[in-house]
Amino acid sequence: MEDMVESIQLSKHHGLGNDFLVCLTDHLPGEARARAMAWCDRHTGIGADGLIYGLPPDPASEADIVMRLLNSDGSTAEISGNGLRCFAQAVARRDGRGDTSIRVSTSAGIHLCEVHASEDPSTVMVTVDMGIVRPGPDPDVDDLMATAGAPLAAVRRWESGDIGNPHVVCEVDDPDAIDLRVAGPVIESHFEAGANVHFVAVSGQDELTVRVWERGAGVTNACGSGATVAADVFHRWGLVGQKVIVHMPGGNALVELGTPLTLTGPAVHIADLVVADT
Repeated sequence: MEDMVESIQLSKHHGLGNDFLVCLTDHLPGEARARAMAWCDRHTGIGADGLIYGLPPDPASEADIVMRLLNSDGSTAEISGNGLRCFAQAVARRDGRGDTSIRVSTSAGIHLCEVHASEDPSTVMVTVDMGIVRPGPDPDVDDLMATAGAPLAAVRRWESGDIGNPHVVCEVDDPDAIDLRVAGPVIESHFEAGANVHFVAVSGQDELTVRVWERGAGVTNACGSGATVAADVFHRWGLVGQKVIVHMPGGNALVELGTPLTLTGPAVHIADLVVADT
């Protein structure tokens, strides 16, 4: 008699084109990194920017569920604004809830996700408590300026910030003129733990346009944590107000500045999938 091959249930979601596979399970498998790389591959796998595991919380925790996010290259991400929204939708769908609140434990702390149903059953709007932005990592500035060359020539000014994961926000005249595949990794390489790199311009009253290079995933259509940090940095520079619409290639998100900062945007359920546990 042949051995039975067990199956794994996944769901796929996207937040403004930033897509994730979600696996709600009782334990984190030892081969989680290999699974992330295999399943997220867009040519030989399912395809996604990252794989999120949902795990039971510690009994003493105030969280409802634990989120662990792996990028498409298998590396660990502490937090993701778009990932949190997609994860919250997956949990709400599993539990058969429409409007709901979910406290999610991440490597960057507990984040409250407020889920609101829409007329489209595949789409919810989610507001995420993103915490606060702290000073980010500092590179060797002289070395960065000397070796980054052309990618920095278009940058008016930049600042790093940390919202649980590291970011570099660069003000430019036209984000679409930046070659992300060149500029992103060149700038990121000067930060010891890597960083998400964002090229940002003011595009209207309290509006920003952002293009994204994400640590561990490369060019993505949107970055929720990056949108939040960019809005915070540009507010402190005096260029936007308290409520900021952030335009990204995948769509728009709303960042409201305060303590905590909040991020609001859609999460869309794409499909439910079953894969063999080989």
